[in-house]
Amino acid sequence: MWVAALIAITLLGAGVVFLAPNRYAGKLAAGISAVPALISVYMYWVYLTQYGGTGNALLSPGDIAFSQQIPWISLGGLEVSYYVGLDGVSMPLLALTTILTTLALVSAWTPIDERQSQFYGLMLLMEVSLIGVFSALDFFLWFVFWEGVLIPMYLLIGVWGGPRRKYAAIKFFVYTNVASLVMFAGLFALVFATDLTSLALPAMAEAFRNASGLPTVAGINLMTLSFVMMFFGFAVKVPVFPLHTWLPDAHVEAPTPVSVMLAGVLLKMGTYALLRFNFTMLADTARQLAVPLAIVGVVSVIYGAMLALAQRDLKRIVAYSSISSMGYVILGLVAFTPHGMGGATFQMISHGLISGLMFMSVGVIYNTTHTRMVGDMSGLADRMPWTVGIFVAAAFGYMGLPLMSGFAAEYLVFLGSFDAATLGGAAPVLTALAMFGIVVVAGYLLWAMQRTLFGPFAIETDYDVGPAAFHDVAPLAVLLLLVIALGVAPDLSYDMIQHSISPVLDLGGGA
Repeated sequence: MWVAALIAITLLGAGVVFLAPNRYAGKLAAGISAVPALISVYMYWVYLTQYGGTGNALLSPGDIAFSQQIPWISLGGLEVSYYVGLDGVSMPLLALTTILTTLALVSAWTPIDERQSQFYGLMLLMEVSLIGVFSALDFFLWFVFWEGVLIPMYLLIGVWGGPRRKYAAIKFFVYTNVASLVMFAGLFALVFATDLTSLALPAMAEAFRNASGLPTVAGINLMTLSFVMMFFGFAVKVPVFPLHTWLPDAHVEAPTPVSVMLAGVLLKMGTYALLRFNFTMLADTARQLAVPLAIVGVVSVIYGAMLALAQRDLKRIVAYSSISSMGYVILGLVAFTPHGMGGATFQMISHGLISGLMFMSVGVIYNTTHTRMVGDMSGLADRMPWTVGIFVAAAFGYMGLPLMSGFAAEYLVFLGSFDAATLGGAAPVLTALAMFGIVVVAGYLLWAMQRTLFGPFAIETDYDVGPAAFHDVAPLAVLLLLVIALGVAPDLSYDMIQHSISPVLDLGGGA
């Protein structure tokens, strides 16, 4: 019932905002989105106090919190239902989605000055689909929400984006839609091979785990082929090297609030799906392919960091940083250890907050200076002290400063991967290479901050540069407080994560 309430309130709110006058749309959308945000915070508190010891929703369906299942339709003998629920993996991601959406809507008040009703309505429609992705426990329902994210994101980039917005929007849509088709084909090959009668995710997980005697395709076991196809489909959304090229274009052309949602939540769809499908339903295959998958993750860490080092646009720097950060998630997942897989999940939450904060900070700077180029500005600290102070704090969070969530997440991933049995003798080397990525991150962030924020004031613009408005700085402060809160007290989410990944570790043979 609670999940249905979140979906219904946000969906009805989107309709109201679409019909509202432009001058009221922004504040109306933020007010409406605050309702599901408050509900999700209440659900989070209830989960902490009443459901803290529950297991993984796919492997322990009897322990699902806030579950609701209603029969829906039958598709060729496959029963489809409205089936939703939450566990310790999806609950933090749901809270991240609703909170970040509200803050992103408030941050949009300054930069969005045309067709506001449509913009804010589409943002709320995207929130509806994101809530569904993290709560749906029936594949058909989940896939509807998964694809539903594409439409508002395509329009938000293509209509309100920068000069190359059409190219970026089409590239985003083509990449992610083709990836979804490949993933869909890979998963349904297993569905048909195992004679499933239900598309409920727990039923699929049980059938795939117990599957035997599967056919081969071109000499490749169907389980392995399906795993690779599903990994490809989800990896594009993450994204990992070399499937990442759509992301920088989308980020640079998208309006800042859209970039906040893209980096903060949409990328987590890919890593969440990898955990749910590849590493839970096909755990044995994941263990067999652990080393090549870890190499993909480590290459993404180093390659993304190196590309960020070569950028001159602040938005591109943060965009490539996201590719690097998502590589840590892949490394942690393939470790199949409590801290590795738990740290990877915690990294999803931490990166969602920090990347959203970074993009929002860059957006506030751009709204004031009308430039994002590192060489075009310096000395902003004197003119925009609050914005610059928060931006510096966010950058240090990205670099893994202790008592911030980024440090806890990366430390847990490294701790879990260093002696992972699935990686064998390669574990210390891969972990050390991934740790080197932090050095590169520090290099390009410190360089960018030194050039743009400190030194004598100089900027190539005709606009007056002064402190940002309160409604621009307030969302930054809220996000920074959340980053610090999770850094000081990681157990606010890490305990529930650990309880939910334990069944996956037992299945995968993790220790």
